Amino acid sequence: MTTIDTSGTLNGQQSQATQQLAGNFDTFLKLLTTQLQNQDPLSPMDSNQFTQQLVAFSSVEQQINTNDNLQSLIALSMSQQASSAVSYIGHSVVMTSGKGALENGHVDWTYNLSAPAAGTTLTVTDASGKVVYSGSGGTNQGNNDFAWDGTDQNGNQLPDGQYSLSVSATAGDGSAITSTIASKAIVTAVDMSGSTPQLVLGAMEIPLSDVSLVGPGSDGSTSTAGSAGSTAQGALAAAQGLVPNSGLSLFGMRL
Repeated sequence: MTTIDTSGTLNGQQSQATQQLAGNFDTFLKLLTTQLQNQDPLSPMDSNQFTQQLVAFSSVEQQINTNDNLQSLIALSMSQQASSAVSYIGHSVVMTSGKGALENGHVDWTYNLSAPAAGTTLTVTDASGKVVYSGSGGTNQGNNDFAWDGTDQNGNQLPDGQYSLSVSATAGDGSAITSTIASKAIVTAVDMSGSTPQLVLGAMEIPLSDVSLVGPGSDGSTSTAGSAGSTAQGALAAAQGLVPNSGLSLFGMRL
């Protein structure tokens, strides 16, 4: 059984704010006590003023209690997100963000053109946004495949990792043609060192919101995980006619 601990990350984010609020609470209590001890017996503290200070005292106490309760709720939410992310391990996922995972010098993309193009330019950038490859691509309406071997314009082999493909397609009259890009990878692990879980796809990491389609695991199991982002992107892909009527596939990518 896997135990998911999100308390370390959460405590690190909340401890400073909690300590500051508790410090203000202690300071307020000391000031009020000192004021009561040193008030003039012939001119005692006005009852209205005293009541207002007690109300302020209670408000600070409630803020501390509310902060503790919110911290518990956030911890529960993060634990649920982490559990959801873990269920992706071993499953094939399709992304439509243009990102792709270069592994062992190979990555496949499929891009869909809304109309036949007179010319298409494919541009690959690394994780820092630097252009590492640019060339012509298929111009057919519908799905076009692009397999990249991880070499730059000078023929140098680039390291495995995250790369992104962009497609610029124009019609015969020079007008732009819309395109959508998909790539597939297998989730190998989940990185929970940050504030939100990240799916590990070989040498790259992506948030759950980048996933548009999840396929069965290597043992045939089906993931029940999902997110608002992936559901919305999946619906968009279906509306664009990118998901066939039968079978788990996107842009013709079988899962």
